[in-house]
Amino acid sequence: MLFFGLVYVIEGIGQTSGLIAQPLSFFLKQTYGWTALQVTAYLTVLNLPWINKPVYGIVSDFLPIFGYRRKSYLVLANLAAVGAYCWVAQTISPSEIIFALLLSAYGMAISSTICGAILVENGHKFGASDAFVNQQWLWFNIAAMASAFIGGQLVQRFTPEGALHSAAAIIAIAPLAVVCAGWFLVHEQPCPVNLPEMRRTLASLWTALKLRELWLIGLFLFVYYFNPGLGTPLYYHMTDELKFSQQYIGILGSISSAGWIFGALLYRRYLKGITAKALLNFSIVFGVASTAVFLLLWNEALAAVINFFSGFASVIAFIATFSLAADYCPQRSEGFAFAMLTSLTNFTSALSDNMGSFLYEHLFHHQLNPLVVASTAFTAVAFAFVPFLRLGDKPPGKAARVLATGEN
Repeated sequence: MLFFGLVYVIEGIGQTSGLIAQPLSFFLKQTYGWTALQVTAYLTVLNLPWINKPVYGIVSDFLPIFGYRRKSYLVLANLAAVGAYCWVAQTISPSEIIFALLLSAYGMAISSTICGAILVENGHKFGASDAFVNQQWLWFNIAAMASAFIGGQLVQRFTPEGALHSAAAIIAIAPLAVVCAGWFLVHEQPCPVNLPEMRRTLASLWTALKLRELWLIGLFLFVYYFNPGLGTPLYYHMTDELKFSQQYIGILGSISSAGWIFGALLYRRYLKGITAKALLNFSIVFGVASTAVFLLLWNEALAAVINFFSGFASVIAFIATFSLAADYCPQRSEGFAFAMLTSLTNFTSALSDNMGSFLYEHLFHHQLNPLVVASTAFTAVAFAFVPFLRLGDKPPGKAARVLATGEN
């Protein structure tokens, strides 16, 4: 639990949606005059490392480095992220910035993949994948709350260039904590490369690819996360139409993260006893409501309430879907199977963000409300797919290993 908390604090700070997000969008908007669609398209390339997560999972499952399948990759990935953010802190060229951020995204994506494999392995062992997912996103959003506040302050107080470089310099220090934690907190038996082990891992990988339930969950996740994204259009709407200050937009990001934290704590206290099916249905209800409520975005006070509720709904969605994905991963291919499902959500989110920005500019003519209605409708479609998962009374966090390995 300590390991998952620490790694996701660093993820909350270091991902490109973390501390760097607002300073980077502001820099591109003010310095180069880019539109919402241009910024979204520019940042889309940063989703590529997250879509490629199954590749890192396969390599980690099959090929130990320095005798370890997990911790060596964790250390090397975070060292790469440190170097990448040091580079961002010294340049103002969009082409150099995106290349360096791409390197940092690879580091963070590999780190997240390894952490996911450790989550699945220990989630199956202790029957606690939902608790581990909850722990991750609780601390991710504690870090994200601080990052959003600090990012807003940097944008408010510095030039666009100064805010970007200051954010990158702060982030460059953070991954060093995972370098230490990965080596000392991950208890892993040395695992030299040998052919019999690779054959057993390959057999498990083939099982994962043939597993009907895994494909059904993948389809559900695509439907669940496929809706026109509000992220970048919402930032432009608050900046250009509502005239919110950059400082307050940063505070709104912190308020949204506070909603995530509240939802994570509420889940621990009140929702752990419900079934996985009920949790998924609850998450869709909250998702529909939290998207629709953006129709009431008129002033700063309402924005605070709406962002808090949106954060609360988001963490319930992540716990419901990510714990479900973890529960169906076969043994010996945990890194690949879990990465495959989470990569699908990353691909879908990137597609949704671009679709949302395109609709906002070209179909809805910079009007946010039609985009909110479209996103709400897409979210509601997920209800129709829940019965196909045939979850029965399965509780969240209980490994469905009988489906993956034939074991009881």
